[in-house]
Amino acid sequence: MSTIPVGILGATGMVGQQFIALLANHPWFRVTWLGASQRSEGKAFRDAAAWRLSAPLSDEVARLTVDQATPGRAPQLVFSGLDSSVAGEIEGAFAAAGHVIVSNSRNYRMEETVPLLIPEINADHLALLDAQARAHGWKGRIVTNPNCAAVVLTMALAPLRQFGLKTTMITTLQAISGAGYPGVASWDILGNVIPHIGGGEEEKIETETKKILGCLTDGRIELHPVVISAQTTRVAVANGHTGSISVGLEHRPPLEAIVEAWTSFKGRPQQLELPSAPARPIEYLTQANRPQPSLDVDRGRGMTVTVGRLRVCPVLDFKFIALGHNTIRGAAGAAILNAELMHREGLL
Repeated sequence: MSTIPVGILGATGMVGQQFIALLANHPWFRVTWLGASQRSEGKAFRDAAAWRLSAPLSDEVARLTVDQATPGRAPQLVFSGLDSSVAGEIEGAFAAAGHVIVSNSRNYRMEETVPLLIPEINADHLALLDAQARAHGWKGRIVTNPNCAAVVLTMALAPLRQFGLKTTMITTLQAISGAGYPGVASWDILGNVIPHIGGGEEEKIETETKKILGCLTDGRIELHPVVISAQTTRVAVANGHTGSISVGLEHRPPLEAIVEAWTSFKGRPQQLELPSAPARPIEYLTQANRPQPSLDVDRGRGMTVTVGRLRVCPVLDFKFIALGHNTIRGAAGAAILNAELMHREGLL
């Protein structure tokens, strides 16, 4: 199979760098174009960006000249790690010009005709793309992945829909890498918990989850009726968003049935054996003190959500802990998996 050229918008940022790292040696995709702000335009990538990841930067990408973030010279498939302050206008311009944008930015996630994908859960939502073309008149398309904390919650909830999912409460403990670079000042985060994350973080968790779990009916998404209450905190962890979650269910299955629902959960990526898909999208750990970011965040090359501590909840019905890698499953890795699914479904 010949490789597909891809571009990256916001290439110098933390999510952009994670795209570059995860696409190195990808069997289908090859990075050939990088777009960023005017201050980086015209520079070799190695000079435009301070590489922040432990994975090495390939010479091939390091030598690429950073282009302006406008359509024209970019390949058809473009991954976007743009900040939401500029993503809406830029991504829309690329889609209008015929590019397929697979975006990590929030701007179009809740737009009625834009798929908000976790491929194991709602691969069928790609059918919205026909309606998107009619609604916007774009020659290209936009597909999004969810907020990094919403991914962890939604992956944990999806297998529980069979038990009549009614209510959910979540308190997140979110890594500082979720704030980009330089993130949170050390004097603010060390020895501390910050009980607020800006940018509508709690609202994203409460709304995006309902869209992902919703049903595609007559060309539109019917939101899942689950009622969600989210509180978000920032903690002194490098990578990995943890959620302390309680759920209310119409049916009260035995604990063993819930664990079986998680461990047997698979979807279209596993069926198609997509390159970025973990063999086990959800793992359940029986140890009382797991999952932990330092021990479990890299499971499935960062694409597995780890769950543990399932027990009866005296307020709702059950409670548990869930953990996911916020810059891989919650950002760049999620978008790459979306593009892999689109390629295998003949949408690229």
